[in-house]
Amino acid sequence: MSGLVDWITGDDAPTPPNPIATAAGQTSTNVASGVANAFLNQANQVTPQGNLTYSASTSPETGSYSWNDPVTGVTYQIPRFTVTQSGPAVGTPEHEVYWRNQASKYNLAEASKTASFRLMEMLGQRPDMLAGAPPAGDINSLNVGDPRTWYGDVGGQQRSIDGYGQQQTGFGDTGWQQTGWFGDTGQQQTGFGDAGNITRGYGPADNFSADRGRVEEALYGRLNPQLEKDRARVEQQLADQGIRYGSPAYKQAMDDYNRQSTDARLAVTAAGGQEQQRMMDMAAQEAGFQNAAQQQAYLQAQGRGTFANTAQQKAYEQALGRGQFANQAQQTLFEQLRARGAFANEAQAQQYAQTLGAGQFANQAQTQAYQQEALRAQFQNAGLAQQLSQNQTAFNAQNALRNQYIAEQNYARNQPFNEINAVMAGGQLSAPSWVGTPTSNIATTDVAGLINNRFSQDMGIYQQNSANMNALIGGILGAGGKIGAAALSDRREKENIERVGTVFAAGDDGKKPLPVYEFEYKKDIDPSGTRRVGPMAQDVEKIDRDAVINRGGRKYLNTTKLGSILKVA
Repeated sequence: MSGLVDWITGDDAPTPPNPIATAAGQTSTNVASGVANAFLNQANQVTPQGNLTYSASTSPETGSYSWNDPVTGVTYQIPRFTVTQSGPAVGTPEHEVYWRNQASKYNLAEASKTASFRLMEMLGQRPDMLAGAPPAGDINSLNVGDPRTWYGDVGGQQRSIDGYGQQQTGFGDTGWQQTGWFGDTGQQQTGFGDAGNITRGYGPADNFSADRGRVEEALYGRLNPQLEKDRARVEQQLADQGIRYGSPAYKQAMDDYNRQSTDARLAVTAAGGQEQQRMMDMAAQEAGFQNAAQQQAYLQAQGRGTFANTAQQKAYEQALGRGQFANQAQQTLFEQLRARGAFANEAQAQQYAQTLGAGQFANQAQTQAYQQEALRAQFQNAGLAQQLSQNQTAFNAQNALRNQYIAEQNYARNQPFNEINAVMAGGQLSAPSWVGTPTSNIATTDVAGLINNRFSQDMGIYQQNSANMNALIGGILGAGGKIGAAALSDRREKENIERVGTVFAAGDDGKKPLPVYEFEYKKDIDPSGTRRVGPMAQDVEKIDRDAVINRGGRKYLNTTKLGSILKVA
């Protein structure tokens, strides 16, 4: 990605390292580490027995080595080393001791020379080392005879039995069970005569309300004139007593009269209700008498039907009893025949068991004889094995005695050789011994690994920044816009606008700032009220007019062109 916003993506993608240059740097580091290690590990030594000196040369004239790297073509001068060894200085005590030790070893070497001539004489002799040796063990002594692999015939087992008869699997015919009977016992009576309908209502439709009204009218006809007379009498009495109309005493007296008048009228109403209830009770008694008569007729008809069904049931049971008696007789005969068959089978089973027991007894006797014969054979074989073990022990002891004799003869012959070897070992001239120099190594720097790791890190940062930029561009293209499409971005169609940052877009005269906002579309465009992030078409138009499209008076972003000016890779 090139030319992106610096604060988002940083620089351009990192350039991969040159493999030739990387190899040259690694080789140069390896050569330098090798030369340094060589100088560290070649320490000069000065000892009483002598000196050990290292010298290096880097000049082609004095012995350095020129090495050409076939990959990079670079030539390296590799130094050569010379090692010089010298004995103790002449005139020092160490020098005297050194030459005395060398003289002693020289004398031992002369003695070894003399002993070697005697050795040659001994090698020319071939003594018989087996003369007088104990004899070896006799292999024939291990033969104790063949083991027993068979034993006598104890007879065969009895595998079958005969003469116990056959089981009885059937018996005589006892006839069939009676599954029905003859003669019709008649049908049950499932219905009887009509006893008439039940009386479900009584009295006139108005429940004697008219009769009640007539009674109340007659009573009120007698009561009302008397009430009028009583009212006039009370009013005249109050007037005679000087109690004026509307006074408290007048109202109290009239209230008492009105309560009495009301009680009288309530009594008339109660008398009418009693008359109505009396008429209702008489009608109810009449309806109850009619229903009792209907119930009596129903019960009489039901009794006649029940009597007929009882007679039919008795005839049915008598026929059923005759069938059951016949079946019981057939069942008794069947059980008798089955018992005789079972008795015969028990006798046959008893005979079979006796015959089987005799066969099993014979087989047990045969098995016991077989086991006894097998034990005798095993005892004989165990005796042979014990005898073989004893003979083998004697055989091994004889061979061990012979081997010991041969080993003693070899020792007597080899002893002179060992003495000569000891003299010869003491006669060797030795050189001064040197102290082991500790080895030190300088680790080689992994130049190629460092270069490649730095490139991987730079590439990872670059890729992360590219992902961040693409995510930001996706937000800028909000409202569901995609590259290659048109996204509505007219400021007039947005609300709740808040500026959140700035990016830089490539205009004709260089980079220009492009504000970025957080906003919501108006409700007629996006009823959900989702918050979005992106630029305004009016701001983009100031940078590049081709990045804005006018449709029906609305401004849309040409996302392809917008991606171009933002340099989306």
